[in-house]
Amino acid sequence: MRYVYDALRMNLRSAAQYGKSFLMQCLAQLVMTAGDLWAVLLLLERFGNMGHWEAGQILFFFGVMQITFAFTEIINRGLGRFSDVMIRNGGFDTVLLRPRSPLKQVILSQADPRRVGSMLVGITAVAIASANLGLRWTFGKVLLLLWSMAGTVCLLMGLFLIEAVVCFFSVQSIEVVNILTYGGRQACQYPIDLYPGPIRILFTCVVPIALCLHVPVSLVLGRPIFAVPEWLVWVLPCAGLAFFALIAFLWRFGVRHYRSTGS
Repeated sequence: MRYVYDALRMNLRSAAQYGKSFLMQCLAQLVMTAGDLWAVLLLLERFGNMGHWEAGQILFFFGVMQITFAFTEIINRGLGRFSDVMIRNGGFDTVLLRPRSPLKQVILSQADPRRVGSMLVGITAVAIASANLGLRWTFGKVLLLLWSMAGTVCLLMGLFLIEAVVCFFSVQSIEVVNILTYGGRQACQYPIDLYPGPIRILFTCVVPIALCLHVPVSLVLGRPIFAVPEWLVWVLPCAGLAFFALIAFLWRFGVRHYRSTGS
């Protein structure tokens, strides 16, 4: 844990060296994400409820997804730029020489604290939704929400890790994974049961964002998506950890077959 803390602190200090530039980039992220929030608010103002979900509940889902994805980008920038920085430029050769886990080094190599702006928008959306819904927070609800977000972060990191694994064999990343990462963020801003069957299956069985995030969040809101026991809802975020562990196994296979680009 000390290594993780030092790496994140070093990246933050590096980004803050040019204070005005750092603040402007955080502001740019805030404005762009605020545009998404504004679009959701306009949609809810025009149509009101969506299915059996109230406007405040939709806004709550939006905010939680924004917080989760922004935090993933903060700590996961190294995987997002793995093809450019580590493979084509030969940076991964240096990583393999160090007495640390290559995966841990890559993940922590380029933390991106500018995404704090996006996280603030998500926190604002959750606060507004909670106030409008009159949501009564308990320790159990807070813990369940944080646990579900942690599981979803692991799941999203696993999706970004898929791109990195493919780079060992093709050098270039595959853009189709972005359908599941950035596309998944856009789709899963709304409750999964609003979508037709194929999309539900995709984000429940193939990429289980709905299991890690939507089912626990729906329980926090007092309107469960699936009729499952409460203890099972606490177990579902483990799907994100299992997904990351599976892709991490494939990562180790890729590392064993890595061939330097010679850059």
